[in-house]
Order: sequence, then C-alpha cells, then structure tokens
Amino acid sequence: MWWSGIVLTTPGASVRRRAAAHQPEGWGRTVPRCHHAGVSIVKINAITVPRDRFAEFEQRFATRAGRVSGADGFERFQLLRPNDDRELCLVVTQWRSEADFSAWLRSADFAAGHAQHRTDGPVGTASEVWSFDVLETEVGRDGLG
Repeated sequence: MWWSGIVLTTPGASVRRRAAAHQPEGWGRTVPRCHHAGVSIVKINAITVPRDRFAEFEQRFATRAGRVSGADGFERFQLLRPNDDRELCLVVTQWRSEADFSAWLRSADFAAGHAQHRTDGPVGTASEVWSFDVLETEVGRDGLG
C-alpha cells in the first residue's frame, strides 16, 4: 500500500514528535511513513449522476478497474458515492506529480478506460475537476495500511 501512517510534508516538521502526541494508548511508537517526501497531488472529478443511474456509473468503473494502477506516479484511487440525498459522485485519484497525472491523461490506458463514455455517452449530467496538493495525511490504527 502507498502509505500507512502520518505524513507531514512541511520541511523540518518532526513526524515522530507530532505522531506521538496523537497516538491512542497502546498503539506503539513506530510511525509509518510515506514512500516519498514530495507533495502529492489529488485530482477529484466531481460528477453529477442521477440516482437512478448510480449502478450504471459504478459498473463502468468496475469494468475498467486496474487500468490506472500501473501508471507511473499513480498513488491512490477512490470512487465515492453519496450516502445522503446528493447526486454528486467523486472520482478521487492521487499522483506523485502533475506531470504524472498529465501523462496518464495522454496514455492509451486512459483512452481505453474512457471508450465507453465516447460510444455509449456519459452517465453523468455534469462534471468538474478539482485539484489539490496533499499537505498532510493522518491514518488511524484501524485505517488503511
């Protein structure tokens, strides 16, 4: 897995001291670290999907599962479906750098993964891409590791 603990990317920050102050009793002293010290980027595709098409939306992602995981610089993927009355699904990817993300957009795997969108039309009615820098990550003892 790409990470399993607290990651501070602020230069000079003491990961061990910060982590020790927030660890539950008995969690141990070892602080897992990220596989690199650079600032990762997160791209979020916020897609408006009518509730009656959620299953189709999920199925399209299931059929292309694994395509992105081999991309250079790829770190993480999550597909989020609202559990309230919203119709906004989020496709969250994390990358080592903007250049890695841009290379993925130009790749044959990206084109193949989005072929159904071109042939069958979109499931969503609107979308917007958001971009963020990862400044800090903290994972609890029961989190992904």
